[in-house]
Amino acid sequence: MSTVPFDYSVRRSDRAKRVRVRVDARDGAVEVVLPRRTPAREAERAVAELETWILRRRAEVARNRAARAARAPGTVPYLGRTLTLAPQAGRVRVTQLGHVLLVPGDEAAARVALERWYRRRAREEIAPRLDAAARAVGREYTSLTIRDQRTRWGSCSSRGGMSFNWRLLLAPDSVLEYVVRHEAAHLAVMDHSPRFWGVMAQLMPGYEVPRRWLRDHGGTLVL
Repeated sequence: MSTVPFDYSVRRSDRAKRVRVRVDARDGAVEVVLPRRTPAREAERAVAELETWILRRRAEVARNRAARAARAPGTVPYLGRTLTLAPQAGRVRVTQLGHVLLVPGDEAAARVALERWYRRRAREEIAPRLDAAARAVGREYTSLTIRDQRTRWGSCSSRGGMSFNWRLLLAPDSVLEYVVRHEAAHLAVMDHSPRFWGVMAQLMPGYEVPRRWLRDHGGTLVL
């Protein structure tokens, strides 16, 4: 019987090469991913060994949830600004008028339409930034994809395929800029070696500040 002070779920995976423990940034749920043939007892051992880290992450998630709850009703963040939602019956798409977003009157429909709007805007915001960052490192990327990854803010494939999380638009502008430049730096250096961070320091002096913000507050970036 588990002695840790929280519940957790166990999931088997054919793709997993080792035991992994995840804390969901949205609700603090703990999941242990086991390779298919790993004994079940390894799940309990893993959470026991990582108990301190798990508790710290769950406390951080709780703080982030409180920060989200404190957001002014009827508003959403956008790159450091606050946009006001104006529900309209019969509307199906989001339209921006200055600092106001016209959204569907139904709450569920508004959420779906808002995510579509943020995805479109993410491509518009990220593409020119990525073009500039890629030029700065003297490399080219092959594609740009906007996703809703639960644990990653951006990625760069070995072939130059770039992927970014639309929820970065819920963060301050400097955080989006940091992630774009971070992935562009991977076009030159694929790992996180000292050489990579040297490239980052040239691309974005002071990158440590938005990097720390994303680490501490990434869990608040949800609608």
